[in-house]
Amino acid sequence: MEPRRKPAARAQPQSRAKTKTPQVVKRSRLKAAGASSTSGNSTNRIIMRRSTKDRILAVATREFSAKGYDGARVDAIVRQSKVSKNLIYHYFVSKEKLFIAVLESAYDKIRKVQAEWLASFSSLTEGVRMLVQMTFNHWRRSTEFMGLLNSENFHKGRHLRKARGIKPGYASLIAHLDRILKEGEQRGEFRPNIDPVELYISISSLSYHYFSNRYTLLYLLDREKDLEKHTSSFLAHIEEVVLSYVQFNNSTQTDHAVPGSKPGIFPHPSTDADRPPIAATRVAANRRPMPLRKRKCRS
Repeated sequence: MEPRRKPAARAQPQSRAKTKTPQVVKRSRLKAAGASSTSGNSTNRIIMRRSTKDRILAVATREFSAKGYDGARVDAIVRQSKVSKNLIYHYFVSKEKLFIAVLESAYDKIRKVQAEWLASFSSLTEGVRMLVQMTFNHWRRSTEFMGLLNSENFHKGRHLRKARGIKPGYASLIAHLDRILKEGEQRGEFRPNIDPVELYISISSLSYHYFSNRYTLLYLLDREKDLEKHTSSFLAHIEEVVLSYVQFNNSTQTDHAVPGSKPGIFPHPSTDADRPPIAATRVAANRRPMPLRKRKCRS
């Protein structure tokens, strides 16, 4: 018998070199370059997404302002913004949420103007004057915003109640205006007991009513020849009206004021004793005497 052969010893694997091969180095460089390009592409996509949304909001603002919420059509917004309908619903989900986003964008512009107002005046009187100018000029530049508000007031503020971040902005504005009025009252520059909400409503109403009715009113009142000149003149008129009220001296009204009422405010008479004689005469004249009934005689 032949002797048994021992199996040959297996060759020990050579230890891998710690240095990377040129192929591995090239692959890692490509991977790093791809990561940097991916981050750059994501940034570009974010910028493009924002520009697309801004373009959709701009077109939607014109559409809703011109035709109102009920008359506006998403198909028209698709055609004018040159995007697909699926993309609009991807960003805004529905027509109602698109309209809410338009309102939020419009009020965001007002918030920026209000922030500029807080840093633009040096005295209390100048602060009230600047508020009048800011509100008036915003209505002058934002004719589309007027159409949006007309539509939203027709719906009784239903969409505005669902918007985010609008109401706190107005709370901050009223708080700053109240601080200015109270400080002016303490210094003796402003009349006492001015309600900041009523004052702001008055300022906004004077500006809004002018721009929403100027074409009809100025035609009927023969003031439409130089529209721009009259607009500037009316702004000066509003400033004078508001400042005359804010700086009103109520000492001349104490003889006629009713006890318990605010200075300068004359409530309507509530009793017959307070009514003027002519009003009482008219009431008496309108009362007809009751007809006399004939009594039957019993026989």
